[in-house]
Amino acid sequence: METPVPRVIVTDDAKAVIDQVRERHGPLMFHQSGGCCDGSSPMCFEQGDFRLGDSDVKLGEVYGCPFYMARDQFAYWKHMQLTLDVKEGRGASFSLEIPMGVRFVIRSRLFTDEEVDRLEPVEAVHT
Repeated sequence: METPVPRVIVTDDAKAVIDQVRERHGPLMFHQSGGCCDGSSPMCFEQGDFRLGDSDVKLGEVYGCPFYMARDQFAYWKHMQLTLDVKEGRGASFSLEIPMGVRFVIRSRLFTDEEVDRLEPVEAVHT
């Protein structure tokens, strides 16, 4: 059986920031913002601090953190692999890394035809 293709991956730089944030706050989660504050930015929260609803889906795990997105936003992004990265500069969000002078960002690329057949499934959120 072929290895499933993840919908979300993470850079080493982002892993280093996640480690620092996790050390201070414990288990983390991500939610891809749909346009508030920093536009469409990945937001990092203590696990359970962001209220998920039936309109959210779980795209997978990124470095041990669940990664969620609104279902209607996923309809636009479902053909792309997301890469969680980090860059210097304070964002205007409530994400936990902001006080560190960095912010998480998403880079994306289209899946290849071969990858589409092996994508990790998306999970519905049930509240």
